[in-house]
Amino acid sequence: QVQLVESGGGLVQPGGSLRLSCAASGSIFSITGMGWYRQAPGKERELVAVINSASDIMYADSVKGRFTISRDNAKNTLYLQMNSLKLEDTAVYYCNAKIQIRPWSGSGNYWGQGTQVTVSS
Repeated sequence: QVQLVESGGGLVQPGGSLRLSCAASGSIFSITGMGWYRQAPGKERELVAVINSASDIMYADSVKGRFTISRDNAKNTLYLQMNSLKLEDTAVYYCNAKIQIRPWSGSGNYWGQGTQVTVSS
């Protein structure tokens, strides 16, 4: 069984910074892509940033220039550096990964439980 565990969320002031981490563990053959999503109360879950094994990256327009996604392939760990945080960034942040658990198998989508990020003055 594969699991993703996020950490690093918390309460910060507007303009502050946080660094989120997501560690994947379990039966993993390969990880073809990883990303961060977020969901605010009463709103739909939205893409924040994604990165593949070649380090190709895509950001949501709302976080470009402020957030940086990265990964440590050897550790199967994903990171999100969040700077210049705004009130609108308040949400539960979820880690997502496309993972093969054995050769020639299809990739499955896996999600972490989420970590709360609250930006408040």
